[in-house]
Amino acid sequence: MQFVKINFLRLLCFFYIVSGFSQKTDSYDVKEHYTKQEVDIAMRDGTKLHTTIYSPKDTSKKYPILMQRTPYSSRPYGKDQFRSQIGPNKFMMQEGNIIVYQDVRGRWMSEGVYDNMRAYIPNKKGKQFDEASDTYDTIDWLVKNVANTNGKVGVWGISYPGFYATYSLLDAHPALKAVSPQACIGDFFFDDFHHNGAYLLSYWRVTALFGHEKTKPVSEPWYKFTDLPSKDQYQFFLDAGPLSNLDKYYKEDNVFWTQLKEHPNYDEFWQKRGIIQHLENIKPAVMVVGGLFDAEDLYGPFETYENIEKRSKNYNIMVFGPWSHGDWARGKERQAIGNVYFGDRISENYQKNVEAKFFNHFLKGEGDGKTQLPEIQIFDTGKKEWNSYESWPPKNVEKKTFYLADDDKLSDNVGAGSAEFISDPKKPVPYSEDVKMVFTPRKYMTDDQRFAGRRPDVLVFETEALNENVTLSGEILAKLKVATTGTDADWVVKLIDVFPNDAEDTQETQKYLKMANYHMMVRSEVMRGRFRNDFSKPEAFTPNQKTDVNLKLQDVHHTFKKGHKIQIQVQSTWFPLIDLNPQTFVPNIFKAKESDFKKQTHKIYHDSAIEVSILK
Repeated sequence: MQFVKINFLRLLCFFYIVSGFSQKTDSYDVKEHYTKQEVDIAMRDGTKLHTTIYSPKDTSKKYPILMQRTPYSSRPYGKDQFRSQIGPNKFMMQEGNIIVYQDVRGRWMSEGVYDNMRAYIPNKKGKQFDEASDTYDTIDWLVKNVANTNGKVGVWGISYPGFYATYSLLDAHPALKAVSPQACIGDFFFDDFHHNGAYLLSYWRVTALFGHEKTKPVSEPWYKFTDLPSKDQYQFFLDAGPLSNLDKYYKEDNVFWTQLKEHPNYDEFWQKRGIIQHLENIKPAVMVVGGLFDAEDLYGPFETYENIEKRSKNYNIMVFGPWSHGDWARGKERQAIGNVYFGDRISENYQKNVEAKFFNHFLKGEGDGKTQLPEIQIFDTGKKEWNSYESWPPKNVEKKTFYLADDDKLSDNVGAGSAEFISDPKKPVPYSEDVKMVFTPRKYMTDDQRFAGRRPDVLVFETEALNENVTLSGEILAKLKVATTGTDADWVVKLIDVFPNDAEDTQETQKYLKMANYHMMVRSEVMRGRFRNDFSKPEAFTPNQKTDVNLKLQDVHHTFKKGHKIQIQVQSTWFPLIDLNPQTFVPNIFKAKESDFKKQTHKIYHDSAIEVSILK
């Protein structure tokens, strides 16, 4: 077994990516305009959390506090060491705010024991703590001890820091006025490491980041990433075989790997770590931000907004752009995901005209909710333009059903009979035709799907070329009617925009591709078949018996333009994005044996349906 300690530059780059600090700062010198203070703030149980405070040197006015709590480090450590950028974006940094970063409990320079997605404790007593109480205690200390503050606090974060931002809404401190959870984890059984019960094998290397505990405050990494003997992740994981063979890389000292293996179902362990079920009676103003092509956290932002909207009466808005994970915090001139270009300076416009406007209103302005920001700002990823709505999904939509009909047609009319394919665990369908080793996958979210549709183990259903624009807004529900010769199977559904033959290449188009007839993946999702009725109670399929499998795809806002086609692909492997299903029912796939993996024939009946909402 070989390991390599991740070098400082790569580690710092990863922190900046997940926290959203990777844009150019126009030569702005943070050290010239801010002072830096490092303190250890005692929580109610006595545990001290390391906290870094950047305060404007201009003390002629008072400032609000903007805080991010992170498991990814508040570094650089040392009073003379400064970040190149602070705050949610460069505009808020340059206009002046008190910016605070904190290492969460058990991470980096903070004391205590880390608990991945620590469970919320309602009605805490005495010295009981969770991330909500740690946030409350921190804010209480800050407003009482930081000089030159106006007493108002905002919290933001991207990815895992986005989860901590959401957490700040629970039992919120009175000084907390505005919160922006961004790419926020909502539930670890549906975000990041799982999708509908299927394990995201492509995130396996990240397990090192969350699974190794430390015993004391540290300023350098205490965990190690695996040095894999391959540059081809498809081949590496195929050669590795069953998940149990990966145990040689992560021993019992990796707590998270052990948790994943011991809790393959949506049991109490995972259920209590979900946060969206607690989002009620929220008081601070909220702006949820997400990327429509976020491979890590797409479930969380939609569920966070929708749950707050249903169960609270606070100011609550949503922003979704043509971004991958955290793109909105970067400064790219051209915004593209993989081969698909969406426009110029999209992220910078959001930072200046949306994010800064939201926080400034509630932290520096009237705070009466009259922000002039729309309830919903969402990018149409087909027309490549922003749209605003009063609700989500928009009110003026109507449901429509497409059937996976005969002759490979995506039809208004129900079909008869069925189509079948052979699913071989030894030759799984790749999720990407790129040959490389990635840390976490992102580009595939808009990848060309021609390579998959031309395989015999992928079924394709397609409309004729459209006579007019068709805009899908909201969730997509696949209502599959299936059968298998085995006793277990995964079901993958992909929504695809088939471009016309006159589509032009852009500078982002990969050299071996053409945008003519490009099959752009718009949305995709997997359902581990054993969880088709209950994520907590897996059940086998009865061989050759027609069975319902319903699969919710996350929301879209996409116009299929005139001349384009709407396509659905259905497959059973998606490797190594997700792990291989043995296709033989076993109690725990993490402990499956080589002999459990069997080639099976899967059948899709032509009365299977795709339900969508079409904007009128």
